[in-house]
Amino acid sequence: MPRKPISTAQAPAPAGAYSQAIATGELVFLAGQGPFRPDGSKVEGSFDDQARQTFANLAAVAEAAGSSLANAVRVGVFLRDMANFAAMNEIYPEFFSEPLPARTTIQSDLPGFEIEVDAILLRD
Repeated sequence: MPRKPISTAQAPAPAGAYSQAIATGELVFLAGQGPFRPDGSKVEGSFDDQARQTFANLAAVAEAAGSSLANAVRVGVFLRDMANFAAMNEIYPEFFSEPLPARTTIQSDLPGFEIEVDAILLRD
């Protein structure tokens, strides 16, 4: 099955050797997004601000793939500090709705930011 790279200027460019997303068959695999504006500048400020930008980036890549976060089947959330788990759970429903995707939340030593999120989606 062929793999199709997905990219959009509505989310930050990859910071390394990876694609923003890869579509194959009925699935889209979204790479981890963090709290960076589409121009690559980091969102400074509260955890809430960083989380909303991260989820907005993920949504932009999903849209570029012809899908949306409504089609998410799995989400991975990486938090620098698990003390932000409750705040993330408050923001999460702004971007994901019922039926909620399967999710894993892991504490991670992120390099200078508080949250990263990846996802697997069904294509529309």
